[in-house]
Amino acid sequence: MSITVRPLTPDFVAEISGVDLAQPLGTIDRDAIEDAINRYAVVVFHGQNLNDDQQLAFARHFGPIATSAQKARHQDIKHRIASPEVADISNLDGDGNILQPGSRRRLDWLANRLWHTDASFRAVPGALSMLYAHVVPDEGGETEFADLRAAYDALPDKTKAAIESLVAEHSIWHSRGQLAVTQYTPQELASLPPVPQRLVRRHPGSGRKTLYIASHASHILGMPIADGRLLLMDLIEHATKPPFVHAHTWRQGDLVIWDNRCTMHRARPFDTTKVRDLRRVTTRDIASTLEQAA
Repeated sequence: MSITVRPLTPDFVAEISGVDLAQPLGTIDRDAIEDAINRYAVVVFHGQNLNDDQQLAFARHFGPIATSAQKARHQDIKHRIASPEVADISNLDGDGNILQPGSRRRLDWLANRLWHTDASFRAVPGALSMLYAHVVPDEGGETEFADLRAAYDALPDKTKAAIESLVAEHSIWHSRGQLAVTQYTPQELASLPPVPQRLVRRHPGSGRKTLYIASHASHILGMPIADGRLLLMDLIEHATKPPFVHAHTWRQGDLVIWDNRCTMHRARPFDTTKVRDLRRVTTRDIASTLEQAA
């Protein structure tokens, strides 16, 4: 049975049905899913039943898997999920208990509520993120997505010309520092050094130009830091206007794929005394954005 793709808007976010992602994925369905990602940037599968190994097996159809940065920045904390390829996007500690308000991992995890794109702070950044919902609260905890292709298209030509060749420095420590989360060891800081990334890139699957911005973007290289940060703030404000944003309300069994090369996302608040257990697998891009066609 072939899959069905139902767009939620003409060019951004689609729901895909007619496929059990726990089973081996045929070539025709794999290619159809990739085509949908290239066109809609965010795709949603409802009613899936996946364990970590099945989620990883599905993700490997779309590229090499990136290791999670969680263990690098929390080297002295017990982790709930053993696999270095599965990121624990939950409010649970290593023993499966709800995180205490002042715990290091909870404070670090709060940065997910900033607009960001996964792993832009790595020299070879993230490509596709695949987030699966094991347990979700009755309300709250939505994920919002911003279409950076449409946001780029809507910029004035003068602005497009001004930002075309700019490069931003990205650092996970910059995004955490915005929430005053700075208690990291020298070893942790050294494990994820800042990296340069293009501010404007061309999406390889669609050929469309797109902004590449995030809370990890600290400043613009070659520009006074204050001016560069104001430019980044203006671009994020522009890119997250309502016409460019879609909010996903989670159900247990949802798998959502988004393309980090042309979207930003952020988590929304929920009652953190309730369990929220989602797990993410992210594929790696082919190279630094500086090494790819602009």
